Formats: sequence, C-alpha cells, structure tokens
Amino acid sequence: MHKLFLIFSLLALPCLFFQPETNIPDSKETPETKEQNKTDICQELYEEMELDSIVDSDAFRQAVAGYYKIKERKRDVLTLIDFSKPSTEKRLYVFDMKKKKMLFCSVVSHGRNSGGNYATSFSNENGSYKSSLGFYLTENTYQGKNGYSLVLNGLEEGINDNAKRRAIVMHGAAYSNPSTIRCSGRLGRSLGCPAVPQALSRPIIDAIKGGSVLYIYAKKPEYFAQSHIAERPSNIL
Repeated sequence: MHKLFLIFSLLALPCLFFQPETNIPDSKETPETKEQNKTDICQELYEEMELDSIVDSDAFRQAVAGYYKIKERKRDVLTLIDFSKPSTEKRLYVFDMKKKKMLFCSVVSHGRNSGGNYATSFSNENGSYKSSLGFYLTENTYQGKNGYSLVLNGLEEGINDNAKRRAIVMHGAAYSNPSTIRCSGRLGRSLGCPAVPQALSRPIIDAIKGGSVLYIYAKKPEYFAQSHIAERPSNIL
C-alpha cells in the first residue's frame, strides 16, 4: 500500500510543476494607454459638465491633467483662468470636481503690462506688473488694501514661484466689474493679480480657498516647454 501511494505521488509531480500556459493579459499600462485614459477622463468630465462652447477643451484638459498630478491639493475644486480669451469674455471658471459641475464663470483681469484686451506677455519677475502662467495652490485669506484677498502659491519654478514675493493674490476690484468694458472696450488691468468683479470676489474666494488648484492658461509654447506639470500639447509648436 505504501509503494502504491509513492507511485501515485511521483506521477502527480509533473502536474504540480508544469502548469499549462494561460493567456493572461499584461495589466501594465503602456504610455499610450495612460495618455488615452487621461484623455477619456477629461472628455467625460467636459461632456458631463456641459462645457462645450463655454470652456476651451484644450485649456480644460491641461487644467484637469495638472489637477490630478498635484497631490498636495486639499480641496476637490479646480479653477481655470484662460488667458487665450480676451478680457471682454468670461474666462475664469471654478469647477467642483467631486460633484462634476461648474460653480462660477466670470470675467477676470490680467496684469497691465501683459497686454490690452488680450494677455500676451507673462513674467515671474517682481515689478513686471505682468500675469504669471501655470499652476498654483490657494492658501489663506486676509483683509488687505484691495479688500478680501486670497494668497496664491505658485508651484512652477521660474514660471510663477515668485507669486508670494510679488504679492500676486486674488481680490476684487472696481476695474474688474463688467461695466468697465462698456466704458473702455476692455476690462481694467491689475498689477499682475487675477482680479475679479467685486460682487463675486468673496463667493469665489470662499469656494476656492484653503488648498485648491488654480491654473492660468495661455497658448504659449515657451511655457509648455518649461513646465514640469503641464503637458506639451501637439497643436502648439
């Protein structure tokens, strides 16, 4: 009986060590798959929020991709400022990423040395009075000479990391009220801050303060070449 058991055990050994091959798909994502997944997520959000004809899809895609890269964020809120649009158009958007809806859509001023109706020139230098592109994290609020204001922390070295030293903050301003457009043909300009209409300053600031992502976008190849957060778009040379 013992010999018979031993024979059966020896016969079973090949089954234990030589299992038939199975076609298990590789679970690792290729760079192409990752890129496609990100594109799909952005497109789904864009459609679900019904942003077509309101928000530029390229600007939105850049903002969302950067939002997910920034792990230090503390809020499920994303702000996009699209400086490829003129100051006479609504170009500041605040999104609730959890509820998948747009909270605000407003005009916003750029720095006085960045351009007239369009912001075309940007700087990280103190005293430039220009806007700075790129990704920021919002911080605390305070009461300053421009009223209720929000501190912005620039996350991109050489692009906007001087924001605090330059006192680049979000605040309300009379020159950012839409009525200014009727008088001068464009919105008034700041010293570099993203200034918003006075009636919306507190609601917007309260919605985005305390660690949310803010992204200032423009179709500038030099920015995309330098940024470590934004993805270089194929349609911008």
